Amino acid sequence: MNRLDPATELIDLHIHVGGAVAPHILWSIAHEHGFKLPVKDYWEFCDLISASPDKVSSLGDYLAILHQWTEKIQSSPHAIERSVYEIIGKEYRSSRVTAIELRFNPMKRNLEGERDLDHLIHAAVRGMERAMLEYSCRAGLVFCLAREFDYDLNEIIVRKAEKYAHRGVIGIDVAGPEQHGIEFGTDVDAYRELFARARAAGLGTTVHTGETSHTAAPGVLAVIEHLRPSRIGHGVAAAESEEAMAKLCESGIVLEICPSSNLRTRAVADLAELGTILRRFDERGVRYTINTDGPYLLDTHLRGEFDMLLAGGLLTPSGATRCIETARASTFLR
Repeated sequence: MNRLDPATELIDLHIHVGGAVAPHILWSIAHEHGFKLPVKDYWEFCDLISASPDKVSSLGDYLAILHQWTEKIQSSPHAIERSVYEIIGKEYRSSRVTAIELRFNPMKRNLEGERDLDHLIHAAVRGMERAMLEYSCRAGLVFCLAREFDYDLNEIIVRKAEKYAHRGVIGIDVAGPEQHGIEFGTDVDAYRELFARARAAGLGTTVHTGETSHTAAPGVLAVIEHLRPSRIGHGVAAAESEEAMAKLCESGIVLEICPSSNLRTRAVADLAELGTILRRFDERGVRYTINTDGPYLLDTHLRGEFDMLLAGGLLTPSGATRCIETARASTFLR
């Protein structure tokens, strides 16, 4: 069978608010808030905020679209509330995603301090709670620390995650260009303590790493050693290293694989290379899940990700089931 059973309920552990809102929603928000756009036509706008292959050949290209446009348009309490609400409903309708972890950096929605973080977070929670009520699904928010931020700013984000842990904030993440290596920097001891503090507060921990050549497998090993997260976002570069794969198994860390994202950013060259990576993980016992990363930015959805892997022979039906079960076992939702 080359497709999932339509009745299968899915869980997405790795989906960014900035890459998951439909263009017509962003277009509406931009106009509603008087956001000045460089285009006047809706179809030109769709092209502006899409990560099409002719525009994206690296992670940097991909992140530029997020930072320059989608995150800015979402930078108000009303915009983030509507965005979170629309994403959860769309993922349920398109892929029967009944449990979802949405991640974003609240400081990248505050227009460099102009907006109040608490108002933004409350708005995100309202959008999430409304969607959960309507679709009878589970959802939680993961706050992304930024590699390019100073420690003090990232510490504030963790403080906000702790504050709102009782309202649906379920974890923290580290995201951004891997050349800004928190796990290699002078503040590494401080970040180790920050992650320990988050765990003590009951928050889940995950880190983006191993999706570019900047750190590759050494980046995965550094994250495991210094930050000790429960999960790693992407992590495909770990397949290059027997040591990294052994450490992942030993520590029980689960990888959040995002196939279309890794293909688009050239983290993997093609489906054949991705298949080789997944086979290595299977052979070594590395646990992984399948996720979307940015479904609208990449023109995909979670059911489509599974169907692509099944049709290409990268996953067997039993392998797909194992990925779904792994996601359910390793979610930060409780």
